[in-house]
Amino acid sequence: MYPPSSRRRGGVEVGDGGHVLDLETAVKDGILGGCNGGGLVVLHGVVSKERSDLEKMIEALDSIEVPSVFICPISLEPMQDPVTLCTGQTYEKVNILKWFSLGHLTCPTTMQELWDDTVTPNATLYQLIYSWFSQKYLDMKKRSEDVQGRAIELLETLKKVKGQARVRTLKELRQLVIAHESAKKTVVDNGGVSLISSLLGPFTTHAVGSESIAILVNLDLNSSAKKNLLQSTKVSLVVDVLNEGTLDSKINCTKLIQRLMEEDDFDSETVSSLSLLVGLLRLVKDKKHPDGVLSGLRLLKLICSHESVRCSVVSVGVVPLLVDLLPHLNSESLEMALYILESISSVPEGLAALKNNRNAIPNIVKLVMKVSESCTQYALSILWAVCKLCPEECAALAVDAGVAAKLLLVIQSGCNPVLKQRSAELLKLCSLNYTATIFINKCKLTRTIQ
Repeated sequence: MYPPSSRRRGGVEVGDGGHVLDLETAVKDGILGGCNGGGLVVLHGVVSKERSDLEKMIEALDSIEVPSVFICPISLEPMQDPVTLCTGQTYEKVNILKWFSLGHLTCPTTMQELWDDTVTPNATLYQLIYSWFSQKYLDMKKRSEDVQGRAIELLETLKKVKGQARVRTLKELRQLVIAHESAKKTVVDNGGVSLISSLLGPFTTHAVGSESIAILVNLDLNSSAKKNLLQSTKVSLVVDVLNEGTLDSKINCTKLIQRLMEEDDFDSETVSSLSLLVGLLRLVKDKKHPDGVLSGLRLLKLICSHESVRCSVVSVGVVPLLVDLLPHLNSESLEMALYILESISSVPEGLAALKNNRNAIPNIVKLVMKVSESCTQYALSILWAVCKLCPEECAALAVDAGVAAKLLLVIQSGCNPVLKQRSAELLKLCSLNYTATIFINKCKLTRTIQ
């Protein structure tokens, strides 16, 4: 029922030379030895504090690969109080006692009937488990202390060096911060956010700026740190890197600006810079890099949630860019692109840009009832706004693009009532310029649908 050889935790079974580890071999060869060069550490007088220590170590080492003989076949977790049955199988005490309490008189692994329900503490296995976890815990702690110490050293070095030495120091610190959670906390606790933020300014090189931004996006930034980074000189540098940096640097810039926009008293004028918006459009335009497109659209969506900035977004040419991109975007990017277009359709400049783009209505009609209900909602909102603005021209264009069949699908679907109502209103608007017969023929609807 629970074949011991197949028990795994976080990966493969651990043994010398890749072999499955068994208790007898481990004791004989010292494979599972403790702190003194691999020999077995025998611990006398097992007490509650020791068991508590073992529990804490197991919890701290949750993601580490554990030898299969340490795993309880019932819970598939490391044993803290191993006991052995008369069949020779070993289990965590609390698990096997629960098995018995359910009325089972068999061994869960072999399903043999038990001739004796006595459970015998397996002190040798316990000592092996405790020794193994102790060594692993000490190793982990040492590595953590090394990382923290190195992070502090790098912060101190940053205060002294300039030029390429500063870039090299920042690169190493970035690698530490990305690879180790303890390094992130150490940097924050030792004034690293303030120090790295101080490196951003009008005379900062792009190399230093890119590395600094890459570190900052991986740290916890409090309100004070965000306000400090919102200084115009620092924002200008971030925008410069967004326009001229590598793809990774550009993505980091969008992430940092998003973080800064989380502030309650954020001033939307900060993101109305044409240079910022142009940089975002360049990032979104590069279809070869989907991660960049997605990152750019995320920030554009957030920016467009501020009504005062929408005219600026329209002025840099977002409408023709997104309209042309619509057929090529994945579902996540598509939803954001439609959200952006729907947002800017609320301002006269955005609505005029949509009306004047001949591909806008056909491309948007195709997306009704195609991706998600949210996409359908945004698409219908855009179509309603444009067709209402100029029914003669735009409604006719929507009809030629097949909007009627799409709207009927919405009306007959399980969509929410608001979408159905909007679809009915749009269908009526599109039919105003035609007689019933001409409209039906033009829409190529079947008699059943009529």
